[in-house]
Amino acid sequence: MPCFTYRLWRWATAFAASLCLASASHAQSDLFPSQPVRMVVGFPAGGPTDVVARLIADSLSRSIGQPVLVDNKPGANATIAAEQVARAKPDGYTILMAATNHSINAVLYKTLKFDTEKAFAPVTAVAVAPTVLVVNPKFPAKNYAEFVALMKSHPGKYSYASAGSGGTPHLSAEMFKILTHTAIVHIPYRGAAPAVTDLIGGQVDMMFATLGSVLPQLRAGQLRAIAVAAPQRSRLLPNVPTFEESGLKGFRLDSWYGLLVPAGTPKPVVDRLHTEIVRAVSSAAYQERLNAAGLEPVIDSNPTRFAEQIRTEIANFGGVVRANKLTID
Repeated sequence: MPCFTYRLWRWATAFAASLCLASASHAQSDLFPSQPVRMVVGFPAGGPTDVVARLIADSLSRSIGQPVLVDNKPGANATIAAEQVARAKPDGYTILMAATNHSINAVLYKTLKFDTEKAFAPVTAVAVAPTVLVVNPKFPAKNYAEFVALMKSHPGKYSYASAGSGGTPHLSAEMFKILTHTAIVHIPYRGAAPAVTDLIGGQVDMMFATLGSVLPQLRAGQLRAIAVAAPQRSRLLPNVPTFEESGLKGFRLDSWYGLLVPAGTPKPVVDRLHTEIVRAVSSAAYQERLNAAGLEPVIDSNPTRFAEQIRTEIANFGGVVRANKLTID
C-alpha cells in the first residue's frame, strides 16, 4: 500500500473511531439517567457534608426522575469514600459529595490510593460555610482577647475537637495555634456530629467548626461563638465578630461542598448533572433550607472553575502543611 494511501486509510479509520466514540457518548448521555444514582458521603449522617448531600439529592432526584440515594461511608477523613468513587464506573451513577478536606488530603496524606486531581471529574461546587470558633457555654473566656490570654496562660490544658484529622476544622485550629503561639490539644472525631455532641457535653473545650455544623446549637444556647474566620461577619451570626475585627490578621478559612464523578465520565453526562444541580442550587427552596443549616449557596460554579479551585487549593494547602510539618500516614 503506497505511503500516502496508508496514511489516508489510518486517518479515516481514526476519524471513524472518534465518530463512534462520540456517538456512543451522546447516546449514553441521552439515556442518562435510566437507573438510581448513588451519592457517596465520607462523613456520618448529621454533619454539614451530609446535610448538603441530602438537600441536593432530594432536588436532583425530582429533576432527573430517578432516586438519588445518599450513601454514608465515613472514615479516614473521607478518603475511603473518595477511593470508592475514584474506582467506580465512570457513567454518572456514582457521585462524590466532597468538602474542602478533599483538597487538604491531597497534601496531608503521605500515600493515597488515588490521585486527587486526576481520578475525578469535578461537576460543581454547591455550598460554602465560614469557620467559627465555638466553646461550651461554661467556658471561662467570653471574647477573643480573653480566649487568647487563657490559652497563653495555660498551654496544653485545653482541648479542641475536630471532625477528623486533616479536615478544615483541624487545619483551622493548627493555623490558629501557629498565628497566636498557643498550645491546644487536638481530639479528632469521626465526623462533626459526634464532635459537637462531646463539646456540648463538656468532654472537649472548643471547636473550630464549619458554621453549618453548629448553627442550631448556637441558636439554642448550647454553644457560644467567639469569632468567625471570614472576611466579614456572617449574616447568620451578625453579633459575632470576625477574627480580623478581634485583632488576629489574615486568619480566614472557608469550607466548600461540591460534587465530583470518576474521571472519564462522558462530558455530556457531567454537563447534564451540572445543569440539574445548578437548577437545584438556584431554587429559593434550596437556598432557604441551606441558610437554615448555616450554609450559603454557590450558584456560579461549573466543572472548569471547580477544577481550577481544587488545583489552587492543593497548592495553597501544600504550603501550609509543609510549613507546619503536618502529615498523616
